[in-house]
Amino acid sequence: MATLKPYKGLRYNSEKISELNTVMTPPYDIISEKEQKDFYEKSPYNVIRLEYGVINDDDNDQNNRYTRAAADLKAWMDEGILKKEDKDSLYVYEQVFTHNDVTYSCKGIITLVQLEEFSKGIVLPHEETLSKAKTDRFNLMSTTYSNFSQIYCLYLDEKKTVKHIIDNVSAKNPDISFRADDGILQNLWIIQDAETINAIVKGFADKQLFIADGHHRYETALNFRNKMREENPSYSPDDLFNYVMMMVVDMDDEGLLVFPTHRMVKDIENFSETDIVSKLKENFEVQKIIVSNRTDVVAKTIEYELTKCANKGKVFAFYCGGDYYYKVSLKNFNAVKELMPNKSDAYCGLDVSVLHSLILDKIFGIDTENLANQKNLTYTRSFDEAITSVKDGSFQCSFMLNATKIREIKDVSLANEKMPQKSTYFYPKLITGLVMNNFKDLD
Repeated sequence: MATLKPYKGLRYNSEKISELNTVMTPPYDIISEKEQKDFYEKSPYNVIRLEYGVINDDDNDQNNRYTRAAADLKAWMDEGILKKEDKDSLYVYEQVFTHNDVTYSCKGIITLVQLEEFSKGIVLPHEETLSKAKTDRFNLMSTTYSNFSQIYCLYLDEKKTVKHIIDNVSAKNPDISFRADDGILQNLWIIQDAETINAIVKGFADKQLFIADGHHRYETALNFRNKMREENPSYSPDDLFNYVMMMVVDMDDEGLLVFPTHRMVKDIENFSETDIVSKLKENFEVQKIIVSNRTDVVAKTIEYELTKCANKGKVFAFYCGGDYYYKVSLKNFNAVKELMPNKSDAYCGLDVSVLHSLILDKIFGIDTENLANQKNLTYTRSFDEAITSVKDGSFQCSFMLNATKIREIKDVSLANEKMPQKSTYFYPKLITGLVMNNFKDLD
């Protein structure tokens, strides 16, 4: 099963960079253009320049965001801003955070993992990907020969073998500890003891990995590995391009949270709330609920009501901008299977599958291609935004839903299927720049 490999992680040199929060960022794909510029201004050594550089008007084949990333990486390593470990290492990484007034801790291991095709059933995806994002990441790897952020994967550890090791390592004070700008405490323990490393590697010998976040980067790493093998026919299996950097977390970790991603609908011709409600009643119970016209009250009411129903069936909130919303509860549980007879029960049982097939596609005509291009649909994980953007006329309506459950991800992956895009939003996001992987010296 999964093959882990310790490596000489590339980290910021604390003798050169005293405030780590000034050089690290969230994952590149949730950073806005304004935030990107803000990170540039925070520090000349912010990892944004490596992971998600700006595009200039005069960019060309010789000078662009990818070549600049490679130049900065080499310069920072030459200057000692970034240093590799002197020994092969694994890392225990912990994030301590608060959500709804409850404090959580989520711990996992940062490691290299041998790249495997999905067909082998060792590393399994759960979401569809877009080619544009994969091209961008491929171009970056082709100039930097590095992973700057970890792919986020889950595993099952029913005997808690790996958890026991993680707990032992993290019982002492962390080697690195700082609070990021979002208030989340970031702790890192560096493991260089051969016995502990071997125990962790052995602990994963029977485990599958389920990608939680980073599908684009994993598929890119596979493509890049294949390119490197073609260019180096006498390659060794130990060459680092055969591996990719990951953060692996126990699927039952109590600090592992998944948030829902809501759908906002726009530009539907002849949009009629009355007509939509009538069509919804074919497969759903529809209840109109009067609430305050205040956005925060509407948001809290809907979130509370959906949470109450999270384990009682498939329930959505349909909002059209007034002082009310519709509680939409699935009553015909065979309807999704009838539309998608070739899909597994696990896939058909997802909240997003019900929403996409019976509502967005069947009623609104938003099919798979439309979803991919986001022609009539935009995503948000904010209840407030899902309501405000309808109130101000930016969108015609919104559908709010409950989060996908962790075990649903496993079941869909094991059925060799992929969920619709934006089915999951793992929180908190892994910070970028804490530990990196450079697998080829740059000229």
